[in-house]
Amino acid sequence: MTGNISGFSALIEKAMVQTCYMTAASLVCSVVLGGALGLMMYLTAEPLFYRNRALNQLMSAVVNIIRSLPFLILMIFVLPLSKFIVGTKIGPDAVIVPLTIWATAFFARLAEASFAAVSHGVIEAYVASGASTLRVVVKILLPEARIALLKNITVTLISVIGSSAMAGLVGGGGLGDLAYRYGYQQYRTDIMLACVVILIIMVQLIQLLGDGIVARIKKKQ
Repeated sequence: MTGNISGFSALIEKAMVQTCYMTAASLVCSVVLGGALGLMMYLTAEPLFYRNRALNQLMSAVVNIIRSLPFLILMIFVLPLSKFIVGTKIGPDAVIVPLTIWATAFFARLAEASFAAVSHGVIEAYVASGASTLRVVVKILLPEARIALLKNITVTLISVIGSSAMAGLVGGGGLGDLAYRYGYQQYRTDIMLACVVILIIMVQLIQLLGDGIVARIKKKQ
C-alpha cells in the first residue's frame, strides 16, 4: 500500500513539474513575442506612428489564423517544427513550440487591445511635444497599459495551462498526459480526479495571484 502511494505521489510530482515547465517557458516566450507583435499591430494601425495597412492586415491575418485553430490540431501540425527545433516530437520540450506559437497569437491580440485602450488624447499631446515613438512607448503606452497587460498575462497563463493538458494526447508529458495514460486508458479514476483537482487549484492560485498584483499596483497609483 505504501509503495502504491509513493509511486502515485512520484507520478503526480513529475507531471506537475513538467506542466509548470511547459507553461512557464511558453508564457515567457509568448509574452515577449506576443507583446512585441501586439505593439507592432497597434503602431501600424495608428496614424500617429507607423501606419501601414498592408503590414497590419498581414500580421492580423496570421494571428487570426493561429487563434482560429483548435490547439490540438495546431499541436499536431507543428510537431515537425518541434522536431526541427528541439530534436524530438514527444515530451515537454516538443510541446513548448506549439504552445508558444498559440499563446503568442493569443497574447498579441490581448496586448493590442491593451495598448488601444490607452487615452488617445494623452498620446497625441506627447507626440505633439516632439516625443519620439520609442519615448511614447516607454513613457506612455507601457505604463498606462501595464494593469491591462498584467490581467491579460494572467488570462494567457491560465489558457496555456488548459492547452498544455492536451499534450498528453501526443505524449507531451504533464498532468494531461498522466490523466490520459493512467487515468483514462487504465481506468484509474483516482489519478484522473487528482489531476483535475490539481489543475483547478493551479488556476485558482494563479488568478488570485494575478488579481493581488493588480490590486497592489492600483493602490500605489
